[in-house]
Amino acid sequence: MVSSKRSLSRLRLDERRHSLELKVYDSSGEAKPHRDVLRQSRQKTMTTHSLGQHYLEDALRTFREYKKLGERAFAQTSDEDFFRTIDDESNSIAVIVKHIAGNMLSRWTDFLTTDGEKPDRNRDMEFVMLPETTKDEMLAYWENGWKCTFAALEPLTADDLMRTVKIRREDHTVLQAINRQIAHYANHIGQIVYLAKHFKSSDWQSLSVPKNKSAEFNAQLQNRER
Repeated sequence: MVSSKRSLSRLRLDERRHSLELKVYDSSGEAKPHRDVLRQSRQKTMTTHSLGQHYLEDALRTFREYKKLGERAFAQTSDEDFFRTIDDESNSIAVIVKHIAGNMLSRWTDFLTTDGEKPDRNRDMEFVMLPETTKDEMLAYWENGWKCTFAALEPLTADDLMRTVKIRREDHTVLQAINRQIAHYANHIGQIVYLAKHFKSSDWQSLSVPKNKSAEFNAQLQNRER
């Protein structure tokens, strides 16, 4: 009886070893042991997950950098210039801020479960500035928009990136929706910086490498590394 059990155990062990030595053909047509394919599959899953997490971290960093860029432009803008337009068809910095914040509150509220274009959003009014509006009110609205954005983004994991969300009834993966908003905000914050620089003129303090100062900037970086 004992001998029979030992024989059965050996048989099962041999079968397991045999299954690991089975040849599996990969995408190139090359035969590989089954155990190698399993190992590579696990490594690929880990790599994909790590890549997804890296993307989310980088997306958050990018959003924060654009927020900071806009705020550095606000700091150089007077209350008067904040509401000023360069022609009848252009938007003021205040209007752009109002639009960005309105978009954020619509897109990121209940991000995973509701359409990004909320039924109570009045997009047209985002381009109308009431006379009594103050710069401080618009900056508070800007903060609310970013708070909503980060509250939606920070809990996301790599497993969420291929989930489907809707924007104006159109399907997007979470990854696509994030990219869409990064591009949108980058465009408008670039407009804010342009207007702020235009109004400040020669008194403008550069937010990046100043014009005709690239060589000096590179030399400073080299000195820091020594």
